[in-house]
Amino acid sequence: MSTVPPAFLFDLDGTLYTNDGPIVGAVETIAELRRRQRPVRFVTNTTRTNRRAIIRRMQSYGFMVHDDELFTPAVAARDVLRQHGVHTVAPFVPAALLEDLAGMELCGGTAPQRCHENPGGVLIGDLGDDWTNELLNEAFRHAMDGATLIALQKCRYFMGTAGLEVDAGAYVAALEYAVGAEALVCGKPSAPFFDAVVGSLGLPSPCTVTERPAMVGDDLWNDVEGAQRAGLAGWLVRTGKFREDVLAESDVVPDRIIDSVHDVI
Repeated sequence: MSTVPPAFLFDLDGTLYTNDGPIVGAVETIAELRRRQRPVRFVTNTTRTNRRAIIRRMQSYGFMVHDDELFTPAVAARDVLRQHGVHTVAPFVPAALLEDLAGMELCGGTAPQRCHENPGGVLIGDLGDDWTNELLNEAFRHAMDGATLIALQKCRYFMGTAGLEVDAGAYVAALEYAVGAEALVCGKPSAPFFDAVVGSLGLPSPCTVTERPAMVGDDLWNDVEGAQRAGLAGWLVRTGKFREDVLAESDVVPDRIIDSVHDVI
């Protein structure tokens, strides 16, 4: 009989809900885990909207979620910037996300203020259709002039309203190639990001096999492989952007594969 994880980390888009609303049984699953006193955390790599809007959306679907249970790359970015001594940042993120970067000194990119000197960091998120050659070149020039390249996330693609869409990782990869430097990653699959989530649960990091929380998500690399490298169990759901051919061709081996989030209980 398999060991029941002491806690669960859940990806959001594609795992708990889609553009059409909550995955069938997802709201009930989270409620049941709470009833069984299994701690839950919600971890997302979305950088198109702010934390407040994400919580509001989840609550509108019927999920009970507390502020301290939701972890996003923008929140983690503060620690990453602090650790690397970066004080001024040029953000390349949607305007809605700027409120999650409060407390940072922002200039250039999508910030209202222009930079009077080269910033210490270039922060890349998912601008989607708002990406322009002008913005991409501005980020490139800052990085070439010495700014630290920082990625809120490096997801390859996600399930949009019209099908799979290219995510921020493609733009990060382009800048890494052009600059010749690897970006620091704030969100999944960064080990410090997972460590922070596990730390909030009061569990040791690294965890023993019996202490390992399960990360449940639809992204083979950021959810499953990232969690495994951080010492967690990686569970893959066959919803959202899951593709059977991608799984078959990958060398990532999930600890468990389930049809839907409902199958965790």
